[in-house]
Amino acid sequence: MFGEFLKRLTAPDPDPLPDDDARLALTALLVRVARSDGQFDQSEKDRIDRIAATRYGLSPFEATALRKSAEGLEAEAPDTVRFTRAIKDAVGHDDRLAVIEALWQVVLADGRREAEEDALLRLVASLLGINDRDSALARQRVEAAL
Repeated sequence: MFGEFLKRLTAPDPDPLPDDDARLALTALLVRVARSDGQFDQSEKDRIDRIAATRYGLSPFEATALRKSAEGLEAEAPDTVRFTRAIKDAVGHDDRLAVIEALWQVVLADGRREAEEDALLRLVASLLGINDRDSALARQRVEAAL
Protein backbone atom coordinates (compact mmCIF):
# COMPACT_ATOMS: atom_id res chain seq x y z
CA MET A 1 0.00 0.00 0.00
CA PHE A 2 2.81 2.42 0.88
CA GLY A 3 5.37 1.04 -1.59
CA GLU A 4 5.45 4.05 -3.92
CA PHE A 5 5.57 6.48 -1.00
CA LEU A 6 8.49 4.61 0.59
CA LYS A 7 10.27 4.40 -2.75
CA ARG A 8 10.07 8.20 -3.12
CA LEU A 9 11.06 8.74 0.50
CA THR A 10 14.13 6.50 0.33
CA ALA A 11 15.30 7.63 -3.13
CA PRO A 12 18.96 8.70 -3.25
CA ASP A 13 18.03 12.39 -3.53
CA PRO A 14 14.43 12.79 -2.29
CA ASP A 15 12.43 15.91 -2.99
CA PRO A 16 10.97 17.75 0.00
CA LEU A 17 7.78 16.04 1.06
CA PRO A 18 4.40 17.65 0.49
CA ASP A 19 2.71 18.50 3.78
CA ASP A 20 0.42 15.47 3.84
CA ASP A 21 3.30 13.07 3.18
CA ALA A 22 5.49 14.76 5.80
CA ARG A 23 2.68 14.41 8.35
CA LEU A 24 2.39 10.73 7.58
CA ALA A 25 6.15 10.07 7.72
CA LEU A 26 6.64 11.96 10.96
CA THR A 27 3.64 10.29 12.58
CA ALA A 28 5.02 6.91 11.49
CA LEU A 29 8.23 7.78 13.31
CA LEU A 30 6.20 8.50 16.46
CA VAL A 31 4.60 5.06 16.07
CA ARG A 32 8.00 3.40 15.62
CA VAL A 33 9.31 4.88 18.86
CA ALA A 34 6.10 3.96 20.70
CA ARG A 35 6.41 0.35 19.51
CA SER A 36 10.12 0.08 20.33
CA ASP A 37 9.58 -1.35 23.82
CA GLY A 38 7.32 -4.11 22.52
CA GLN A 39 4.18 -2.43 23.82
CA PHE A 40 1.96 0.02 22.01
CA ASP A 41 -0.69 0.84 24.57
CA GLN A 42 -3.66 3.16 24.46
CA SER A 43 -1.88 5.96 26.33
CA GLU A 44 0.75 6.09 23.58
CA LYS A 45 -1.88 5.99 20.84
CA ASP A 46 -3.81 8.77 22.58
CA ARG A 47 -0.65 10.84 22.90
CA ILE A 48 0.15 10.42 19.20
CA ASP A 49 -3.42 11.42 18.33
CA ARG A 50 -3.15 14.56 20.51
CA ILE A 51 0.22 15.47 19.01
CA ALA A 52 -1.16 15.09 15.47
CA ALA A 53 -4.32 17.04 16.30
CA THR A 54 -2.37 19.90 17.87
CA ARG A 55 0.53 19.98 15.41
CA TYR A 56 -1.56 19.73 12.26
CA GLY A 57 -4.87 21.29 13.35
CA LEU A 58 -6.79 18.03 12.93
CA SER A 59 -10.04 16.92 14.47
CA PRO A 60 -9.83 13.92 16.82
CA PHE A 61 -11.24 11.72 14.04
CA GLU A 62 -8.68 12.99 11.51
CA ALA A 63 -5.82 12.56 13.99
CA THR A 64 -6.84 8.96 14.70
CA ALA A 65 -7.09 8.25 10.97
CA LEU A 66 -3.60 9.72 10.44
CA ARG A 67 -2.18 7.56 13.25
CA LYS A 68 -3.79 4.43 11.83
CA SER A 69 -2.30 5.16 8.41
CA ALA A 70 1.05 5.84 10.07
CA GLU A 71 0.86 2.46 11.83
CA GLY A 72 0.60 0.82 8.41
CA LEU A 73 3.46 2.86 6.99
CA GLU A 74 5.66 2.13 9.99
CA ALA A 75 5.05 -1.60 9.59
CA GLU A 76 6.19 -1.45 5.94
CA ALA A 77 9.00 1.09 6.38
CA PRO A 78 12.61 -0.01 6.04
CA ASP A 79 14.99 -0.14 8.96
CA THR A 80 15.00 2.86 11.28
CA VAL A 81 18.31 4.20 9.96
CA ARG A 82 17.16 4.44 6.32
CA PHE A 83 13.68 5.62 7.25
CA THR A 84 14.92 8.36 9.58
CA ARG A 85 17.65 9.54 7.21
CA ALA A 86 15.06 9.82 4.48
CA ILE A 87 12.90 11.98 6.75
CA LYS A 88 15.92 14.14 7.59
CA ASP A 89 16.58 14.76 3.91
CA ALA A 90 12.96 15.64 3.23
CA VAL A 91 11.97 17.68 6.32
CA GLY A 92 13.39 21.00 7.55
CA HIS A 93 15.50 21.29 10.72
CA ASP A 94 12.92 23.18 12.79
CA ASP A 95 10.31 20.52 12.08
CA ARG A 96 12.80 17.80 13.03
CA LEU A 97 13.51 19.50 16.37
CA ALA A 98 9.78 19.68 17.07
CA VAL A 99 9.55 15.98 16.20
CA ILE A 100 12.13 15.14 18.88
CA GLU A 101 9.97 16.90 21.45
CA ALA A 102 6.93 14.99 20.21
CA LEU A 103 8.90 11.73 20.39
CA TRP A 104 9.70 12.43 24.03
CA GLN A 105 6.01 13.02 24.68
CA VAL A 106 5.29 9.57 23.29
CA VAL A 107 8.11 7.91 25.25
CA LEU A 108 6.87 9.47 28.48
CA ALA A 109 3.14 8.95 27.76
CA ASP A 110 2.91 5.69 29.69
CA GLY A 111 4.84 7.07 32.68
CA ARG A 112 7.87 4.85 32.07
CA ARG A 113 11.15 5.33 30.25
CA GLU A 114 12.25 2.00 28.86
CA ALA A 115 15.85 1.38 27.79
CA GLU A 116 14.71 0.42 24.28
CA GLU A 117 12.84 3.70 23.87
CA ASP A 118 15.78 5.75 25.15
CA ALA A 119 18.20 3.97 22.82
CA LEU A 120 15.95 4.38 19.79
CA LEU A 121 15.27 8.03 20.55
CA ARG A 122 18.98 8.73 20.86
CA LEU A 123 19.60 7.04 17.49
CA VAL A 124 16.69 8.84 15.83
CA ALA A 125 17.78 12.24 17.18
CA SER A 126 21.28 11.70 15.83
CA LEU A 127 20.00 10.55 12.44
CA LEU A 128 17.70 13.58 12.26
CA GLY A 129 20.68 15.85 12.91
CA ILE A 130 19.63 16.78 16.45
CA ASN A 131 22.42 16.69 19.02
CA ASP A 132 22.16 15.05 22.46
CA ARG A 133 21.97 18.40 24.25
CA ASP A 134 18.99 19.61 22.22
CA SER A 135 17.28 16.25 22.66
CA ALA A 136 17.84 16.41 26.43
CA LEU A 137 16.44 19.95 26.55
CA ALA A 138 13.39 18.76 24.60
CA ARG A 139 12.91 15.92 27.10
CA GLN A 140 13.18 18.35 30.01
CA ARG A 141 10.54 20.62 28.46
CA VAL A 142 8.21 17.65 28.07
CA GLU A 143 8.83 16.42 31.62
CA ALA A 144 8.14 19.90 33.00
CA ALA A 145 4.86 20.07 31.11
CA LEU A 146 3.62 16.70 32.43
